[in-house]
Amino acid sequence: MNRRPLGRSELVIEPLVLGGNVFGWTVDETNGFAILDAYAAAGFTAIDTAEGYPNWVPGNPAGMSETIIGKWLKARGNRDRMHIFTKVNSGKKPGGLKPDAIKAGIEASLKRLQTDYVDLYFSHWPDPEASHEETLEAYDGLIRAGKVRAIGASNYSAQMMADAQQTAVVKSLQRYEVTQPRYNLYDRAEFDALRPYLLENEVGAIVYYSLASGFLTGKYRSQDDLGQSPRGGGVGQYLNAKGLSILGALDQVAAELGATPAEVALAWLVAQTRVSAPIASASSVEQVGSLARGVRLTLSAEALDLLTDSGK
Repeated sequence: MNRRPLGRSELVIEPLVLGGNVFGWTVDETNGFAILDAYAAAGFTAIDTAEGYPNWVPGNPAGMSETIIGKWLKARGNRDRMHIFTKVNSGKKPGGLKPDAIKAGIEASLKRLQTDYVDLYFSHWPDPEASHEETLEAYDGLIRAGKVRAIGASNYSAQMMADAQQTAVVKSLQRYEVTQPRYNLYDRAEFDALRPYLLENEVGAIVYYSLASGFLTGKYRSQDDLGQSPRGGGVGQYLNAKGLSILGALDQVAAELGATPAEVALAWLVAQTRVSAPIASASSVEQVGSLARGVRLTLSAEALDLLTDSGK
């Protein structure tokens, strides 16, 4: 499998990151363990979570996703074989990227994950009250202390990334090696605006909403389909002429390759310049197998062009 570096860091992963946002939401601990076991058995190592996952579920204790992943790591004794990514300032709070908030955030995450370090630590959302300098200085301290191996920024614009990098250079601090933007066959603007910066500066990208909240699986093709899943409410925005054109192209390529639309959608992402890996979640062991097939699927130039043109 084509392993990929994450920016200029020492981290190298397979081109798939398992999304941990479903753990504690649509996936309980028992099913979560089965999914994580299948994912590791399929040869993948990278797991993405956040201090706030799933904070949208009323009554959930803080950090349920991290807690489930931490219990699994402890039970399997495989921490040294996995790459764990988590995030701070999930709540978009003022001061959420101030040094004290970062220091408190990492300690809470490490406790829930039952580990003494994370491989990649993200600023989940920008914080207008925290300067790049104080945020990067806090991260630099965590890296020097061995609690974080590399840092990344999620939901940052190209200008934010460039400004942060300039601060890192001037102040001799660690830079953001990875970004985490939204990107899929339907949602392209954010990543397309970011890509020139990534190319010029050798920054990696692990992209979220890879399947557009499940729309690109092909399960949702009319308003009547939206009630099938807890995610259904977020899918309605894609039910338009553009979305249906993309599904038509996915159906055509999938039929030619004997694959599913979701597998083809992931294969398209893996083929895109400067994408290190897509993030995708699974609610069953069977879905893990489909994710693995998708990122290992090679699309022809004709298929790639058809898919790309369908979303324009």
